[in-house]
Amino acid sequence: MEQRGHGASVLGVLALFLFLSAAYAQLRYSISEELKEGTFVGNVAKDLGIDPSSIKQRRFRIMSGSNEHLFKVNENEGTLYANRQIDREEVCKENNACLIHLKTVLDDPLEVHYVTVEVLDLNDHSPTFPEKTKRLEISESALPGTKFQLQNAHDPDSGSNTVQQYKISQTDHFKLEVKDRSRDGKTPILQLQRQLDRENKRSHKLVLTAVDGGHPPKTGSVEIHVEVLDVNDNMPVFTKETYAVTLQENAPLRTTVIQVNATDSDEGSNGEVIYSFGSDVKDKIKQLFHIDPVTGEIIVKGNVDFEEQDSYDIDIQASDKGSIPFKTDKSVIIKIIDMNDNCPEIEVTSLSSAISEDSRPGTTVALISVTDLDADLNGKITSYVTEDSPFMLTASMQDNMFAVVTKSRLDREHKSVYDITINAKDSGEPALTSEKTITVFIADTNDNNPEFLLSPYTFYIRENNQPGASVFSVKASDRDEGVNKIISYHIFRNVALENRDTSFLNINSETGDIIALKSFDFETLKSFQFQVVATDGGSPPLSSNVTVNVFILDRNDNAPVILYPVSSNGSAEGVEEIPRNMKAGDLVTKVRAYDADIGYNGWLLFSLQQVTDHSLFTLDRYTGQIRTLRSFTETDEAEHGLLILVKDNGNVSLSATATVTVKLVEPKEAFAASDVKRAAAKVDEEDDNVTFYLIVTLGSVSLLFVISIIVLIAMQCSKSTEYTSKYLQDANYDGTLCHSIQYRSGDKRYMLVGPRMSIGSTIVPGSHANTLVLPDRRHTSSGEVRQLYFVTS
Repeated sequence: MEQRGHGASVLGVLALFLFLSAAYAQLRYSISEELKEGTFVGNVAKDLGIDPSSIKQRRFRIMSGSNEHLFKVNENEGTLYANRQIDREEVCKENNACLIHLKTVLDDPLEVHYVTVEVLDLNDHSPTFPEKTKRLEISESALPGTKFQLQNAHDPDSGSNTVQQYKISQTDHFKLEVKDRSRDGKTPILQLQRQLDRENKRSHKLVLTAVDGGHPPKTGSVEIHVEVLDVNDNMPVFTKETYAVTLQENAPLRTTVIQVNATDSDEGSNGEVIYSFGSDVKDKIKQLFHIDPVTGEIIVKGNVDFEEQDSYDIDIQASDKGSIPFKTDKSVIIKIIDMNDNCPEIEVTSLSSAISEDSRPGTTVALISVTDLDADLNGKITSYVTEDSPFMLTASMQDNMFAVVTKSRLDREHKSVYDITINAKDSGEPALTSEKTITVFIADTNDNNPEFLLSPYTFYIRENNQPGASVFSVKASDRDEGVNKIISYHIFRNVALENRDTSFLNINSETGDIIALKSFDFETLKSFQFQVVATDGGSPPLSSNVTVNVFILDRNDNAPVILYPVSSNGSAEGVEEIPRNMKAGDLVTKVRAYDADIGYNGWLLFSLQQVTDHSLFTLDRYTGQIRTLRSFTETDEAEHGLLILVKDNGNVSLSATATVTVKLVEPKEAFAASDVKRAAAKVDEEDDNVTFYLIVTLGSVSLLFVISIIVLIAMQCSKSTEYTSKYLQDANYDGTLCHSIQYRSGDKRYMLVGPRMSIGSTIVPGSHANTLVLPDRRHTSSGEVRQLYFVTS
């Protein structure tokens, strides 16, 4: 009997176990979001092995709960259906895995079954930015490599369907970097690639595109308007490359987490720095932390919970108070530690106030003592330098004693002050850390040459400058400090090569101002070049030189010179005899003038100031040609006086006047005068070539002499036609005299001019093609007169 009872109890326990296993079975189904209402999810009764015929009698149902309205069951068949269209982003928010847990119940006997429905994500959302357009202000003095964090795009989808990459439109000035912040997604960072120039382009328009990982991918974009600011030229600079700190969870309110520090080398409000959170910092972080705008302290504002988030990457912005402020972003990483015990203590037992930049690697900077009140593994300490710097920790012979030494060469010009953060970490679980920041100043050595702001320098000076006044200035800088950066200037003078232009220059050795000891004359000197040497005050001193190119600019300091008419006494007066039968539009004569200036200062205009009869003559204001307005009549006077004004186009124009007396003669007298002129011209030509003919006669044979005579006669015949063309249009003359009719001998400049210019002008042999001999074909009452004028300067 006892054995039979014991066996019955074993069978009862086994039956109860089988009943419980059946009563608490669990199923899992997967469906895609956005399915229509009534979509089949799964046959619960079949998957649980329940007799379909008993389902209705046992009242198969879903227990009431928060997810009951999402699904419904068929009480007759035991199947599960979607009660409405399910939006995964609405039901599961930002969770990566969307699992909906249901409890299904059957009565008599009671059975509870757990059903988990996984809603799979569809790529049904495009990335969106908080704003359609983003305005970004960047100073033109921002250096290449400067980074500007942009706003993240939001995509409610999960997994690979969320934002995977960012792209930016083509631009020469910017490139895009993407920073992966794990759970916070990817953050686009705009990096300046080439320095901006506000005067060249005031604004830039970029398009930032976010792309998700769906198939096909969806995109969203935001227009970024970059405004280039022309403001103070120094931006705040943080004293540390990176800021990282650990914070215990549940830290008391108003606990200082870390203090960031930025300096601005400007003065006044442009150098005052205020601190704030970056524009993309989430509201959740602002609820936990506060930053003091004056001191830069990040203070605990809310309850910090390690289980909620174990670290924070906060963007801090330092801005000066300029009218258009400079802004600098810096990332502060706060690590939350899940322990409240004894932390290691770091003590600086010895610290060098300054270290030379030419110190060898391995030079000791400081001695550090690290202790921990804990014991065993919790008191075993590992210490190291946290940031990437040219310093490292080395262990000493004594336990928990370390030396901070240099591990590479230092460069004060690259960084003059280092904030070295020493981190001490115990071996507890979880481990606790402490850190100590020591400041090391780098002493300067003279290892940088002076650098000129420009190379080469180019300056423009107007002629007639005031002697003894500063005309321009050069400037050099030296990256060293103290005496090593004090620069003196001097002009390089080569004794072997005489430079008369630089001998009239002097330079202020302290300021680099260059003084001209004489007044420059554009007509004498157009440009010159010299070198300036900058030397620092180091020992030994270092120096650099730069080439200075100086160009002299013209002033309107030369009045027009009348070339024709010019009478025998040198005055600008002339007499022209013309026949009475001239027609309207015939050329009477031409007033020729010359101006030593160039450009507008040397552009001459002619105007008729006085005339006895305005109906007879007209003057071309550009060429100086005097022509008839109408035919002459018997009643017209035989002699007419014309006063011509010649002025240049300078800001303050200079002028000269010429008087032309026009005499009307009978046609026969005019042709006779023309014949006399041809004969005079022939005599002039023979006189000019006497020497040439004598050489040919002595050194040549009779045949060559005959050929020369024939050539001479042919030339005279061809030129004779020019004299009769006096009363025709002078189509070959091109205006005022050019500057090329001049030459230099020693310190003087000569210009050879004649009363008329024509195609017959010849180049004097041996003059290097710089001097023109102008044949004079004027005929006066006293006979043949040949006039040549020499102008020196």
